[in-house]
Amino acid sequence: MDAETPTTAGASSAKDDEAARPAAGLHRIVVVGGGAGGLELATRLGDTLGRRGRAAITLIDRSRTHVWKPLLHAVAAGSMDPGEHETNLLAQAHWHHFRYRLGEMNGLDRAGKEVLIAGVTDEEGREITPPSRVPYDTLVIAVGSVTNDFGTPGAARFAVPLETPAQAVRFNRRLINACIRAHTQQAPIHPGQLHVAIIGAGATGTELAAELHHTSRQVVAFGLDRIDPAKDIKIVLIEAAPRILPALPERISAATAALLAELGVDVRAGARVAEVTADGVRLADGGFIASELVVWAAGVKGPDFLREIDGLETTRNNQLVVKPTLQTTRDPDIFALGDCAACPRPGHELPVPPRAQAAHQQASHMLRQLRARLEGRPLADFRYKDFGSLVSLGDYSTVGSLMGFLVGKSMFIEGYFARLMYRSLYKMHEHALHGGWRMVLNTLSRSFSRGAEPKVKLH
Repeated sequence: MDAETPTTAGASSAKDDEAARPAAGLHRIVVVGGGAGGLELATRLGDTLGRRGRAAITLIDRSRTHVWKPLLHAVAAGSMDPGEHETNLLAQAHWHHFRYRLGEMNGLDRAGKEVLIAGVTDEEGREITPPSRVPYDTLVIAVGSVTNDFGTPGAARFAVPLETPAQAVRFNRRLINACIRAHTQQAPIHPGQLHVAIIGAGATGTELAAELHHTSRQVVAFGLDRIDPAKDIKIVLIEAAPRILPALPERISAATAALLAELGVDVRAGARVAEVTADGVRLADGGFIASELVVWAAGVKGPDFLREIDGLETTRNNQLVVKPTLQTTRDPDIFALGDCAACPRPGHELPVPPRAQAAHQQASHMLRQLRARLEGRPLADFRYKDFGSLVSLGDYSTVGSLMGFLVGKSMFIEGYFARLMYRSLYKMHEHALHGGWRMVLNTLSRSFSRGAEPKVKLH
């Protein structure tokens, strides 16, 4: 962060706050979190209530840009340049009639109806914005999730999580540096030096394994001829459950496992990690997987600051417990959506799953809820619709199932049609943020620029 953009935090002083304060009587809706659900909600609220002067909409986020989280595995593998897919939050706020405040929520004053925001400093330690408070009439918390390493020794120090674009870029840079180092060193490449251990075979870990198999070989093809991809590069996918993709139907798991086996990915199901070290992963059964590149993609939880925040009810994983209306159980003026919310799902023992499609549906529902709230109408219960699950294996294939598509029941799909459906999920997100014309223009622009650049990120 640089010190030249204090205005990205909205109001960084008492004078600024006074100038930016909404007109008296205007309902203040504050959305915390610029992820998929939070940004879609703030954008659509701004386009409707904000544009018409019916409410003052504020979005608070610690990042200046937004990248759709399901794409982070592609950023980490180097098959996608995050700069081509970023949405600048300050520009988005300007174009869609809401305010953007740079900062991270670190507390809540329910009695005073204020969100507490930590101060922001740049890389040199200079203050950009001081600690502040943002008043609200209605608060929507959509801060997403963070990696849950379950306290595994060495995980926080030696494994790279994939919860932010910065972490995905960091891993990609480590991978490129490791390849260049192996190519230029005088000593032979030692076992584990170019091995990648991915802990967690959910969608993120599985998709990353397939992407890395492709991009790592492309990197080597750019003149790093001292590296033998077949011998020196190895990808190991580690999962504690009996099979990969344990949350998805078994048929998808089996098809994905077969494809990964054809690529030479070493899948270790039923393997529990006991420790992560600088040179590998130690398993609970005493085995050791040599690897200097480790990714942690196993398990998520709500951010730690949500734990019992000002008396709100939370789960063991720091998720805010909400009613079917998405209101928190102990404060009707505070809502939560997305990964940070534990929302009941009628007929199911577990709550709504932490998926991008759930956040998208909840954002659409929250838009209707807040309109009803302003008009004094009763709130409706959220009903999650599972449209199926898709897993992208990069250029190799896409597999998944669609629920209720055409035939009224689950249908297994694979190949080009599955890839088309997978990409349509991202296009739905882009459409929600930018509208149809900008979505099309952005897609065409990326297509042209990619034709003049390497197909894998090399820096």
